[in-house]
Amino acid sequence: MRPPKHAEKLAETLDIKLNKYNFCHSEKFSPLETSRPGIYVCGAFSSPKDIPESVAQASGAAVKAASLISSERGTLTTVKGYPPEREVSSEEPRIGVFVCYCGINVGRVINVPEVVEYVKKMPDVVYAEHNLYTCSQDTQKRIKEIIEEHSLNRVVVASCTPRTHEPLFRETVREAGLNIYLFEMANIRDQCSWVHAHEPVEATGKAKDLVRSIVAKARLLKPLKKHAIDVTPTGLIIGGGLAGMTAALELAKQGFEVHLVEKEKELGGHLRHIRFLLGFGDPQERLKSIVKEVTENEKVHVYLNSEISNVDGYVGNFKTTLNSGGERREINHGIVIVATGAIEYRPTEFLYGVDERVLTQRELEERLANGQVNAKTVAMIQCVGSRNDVRRYCSQICCSQAVKNALKIKELNPETEVYILYKDMRTYGFMEDYYHEAASKGVLFIRYDDENKPKVIQEDGKLKVIVWELVVKTWIPIETDLLALSVATIPNPYNEQIARLLKVPLSEDGFFLEAHMKLRPVDFATDGIFLCGLAHWPKSIEKSISQACAAASRAITILSKEVLEVDGAIASVNDGFCSGCRICEPICEYGAIEMKEVNGKLSAHVLEALCKSCGVCGSSCPAGAISMLHFTDEQILAQVRGALKEEAKFD
Repeated sequence: MRPPKHAEKLAETLDIKLNKYNFCHSEKFSPLETSRPGIYVCGAFSSPKDIPESVAQASGAAVKAASLISSERGTLTTVKGYPPEREVSSEEPRIGVFVCYCGINVGRVINVPEVVEYVKKMPDVVYAEHNLYTCSQDTQKRIKEIIEEHSLNRVVVASCTPRTHEPLFRETVREAGLNIYLFEMANIRDQCSWVHAHEPVEATGKAKDLVRSIVAKARLLKPLKKHAIDVTPTGLIIGGGLAGMTAALELAKQGFEVHLVEKEKELGGHLRHIRFLLGFGDPQERLKSIVKEVTENEKVHVYLNSEISNVDGYVGNFKTTLNSGGERREINHGIVIVATGAIEYRPTEFLYGVDERVLTQRELEERLANGQVNAKTVAMIQCVGSRNDVRRYCSQICCSQAVKNALKIKELNPETEVYILYKDMRTYGFMEDYYHEAASKGVLFIRYDDENKPKVIQEDGKLKVIVWELVVKTWIPIETDLLALSVATIPNPYNEQIARLLKVPLSEDGFFLEAHMKLRPVDFATDGIFLCGLAHWPKSIEKSISQACAAASRAITILSKEVLEVDGAIASVNDGFCSGCRICEPICEYGAIEMKEVNGKLSAHVLEALCKSCGVCGSSCPAGAISMLHFTDEQILAQVRGALKEEAKFD
């Protein structure tokens, strides 16, 4: 990855600094801020990075910018007006179908005009046409005109994925006076032209099948209503480390109250143990500064020695019970940010706990900070407890931590011999500079593999590390005064309890699992709950801060609203059929089903704000009492029959 060619011109125009590689300059504790106040940076222009971190940084930069103008929030807002919804329940279906070329995405493979002519012959289709870009502003306007001109009461668009474009088309039909649930999409891009790019005839036939299937469902569509819920404009953050405190301050800067819950007796998390950085900056000074900011901010309420014991409610309206210093407290809040951090693996290998000269990198850092290291030789072993059969993941920070401590040792005593035994060195990005600096100062890097791991022995009171050198193919003994182990970052055991209370998932490694790695990297699938920092995955200080700002940004999209609208396409219970067997209640992973007494009989009840219309309850109900609105049995069966039945001619 290289900086853009116009980086220098842009930096000159904006009066911001670039680093020596011509990427945007930023500091470790302010990774989203440029050298000029009020100008922020995100994505690969700040440093080489992948999609998830770029998306998170974009949200983080947005919250930084929004903080400057938060006092004016809503002052220029106008409420969008819509025409009254047409009452269509008594009308026969009148379906309009719009088939999209999507530039060349669809048109280069599928014979779009042929699909349109086929669609025109379908029952209840009163209008069909093709468009170059159905999502364009001009075509949106045309769709509204066609709806009015032909009195359409159902609309189908055959184009790309509803994951990205369904909201746009729903908005269009609503502006034309139709209920948004009278719209359907057929994905002929992802499911036809992309996957059958070399089979245009077959792809065209499949496109016809998909459109025929969607039209069959569209005939049975019914208007639905969205449900409105009030929002409590308060946040709850679980975890008082760097990520949790950063998120709390960002919410407070925008005027929202925050409850910050920390299990330990003091704030700070891992930052309390970081004494040096690669580059400039004093982590302990930053710790004091941010703790002072948090504790003195009147909008942030800090609870130390506190644990979450119960969480009820849903997005906008959560109620959490705390055990705080022996007292029970209840907090009402609209969102939750999970920042529970992670812990350091306590090794059982390499004589750790047996020989006091064997330390973790954190323990070595503490000794270096206190001037307690007086060694002629220091050895380090990487990937202890990670990148193995138990924990396959890389803990990301270990290599840079080893290089940092090695450089500090060389700074204090250049004559000390330092050996770093590694599988792969991963000081990615700009930290590669420090790897080269360490090598130039005499730090020796020796690679090992899993077949020949280093051995640590005590011999005549001496500590020895024996490593297989892959180039000369021989075992090399290193007599060392200290041995530092770069240990894995592992999930906080507290995660399981929090995951159970919030009904959110964990990854197979025990960290919290985001809704979508690329598109929603700080969201959970459950609305109103977000994550950041080491609770999500091992990461650096910069990434933790960026992600904390991103989580705050996503949270504010909820807290800034007085009322939230939730989807109308949810589960619905027929009380007359429900036998109260309770099968549906425990299997709902969103906790959206509860039992209530109706007319003296126990019956299932759907919490609209929690339901995601996944269909598990409906498919499990032995009495057939639960149906999925917008995905009823009749609609799905009609869609299936439409897909399977070849109708070459429509009479």
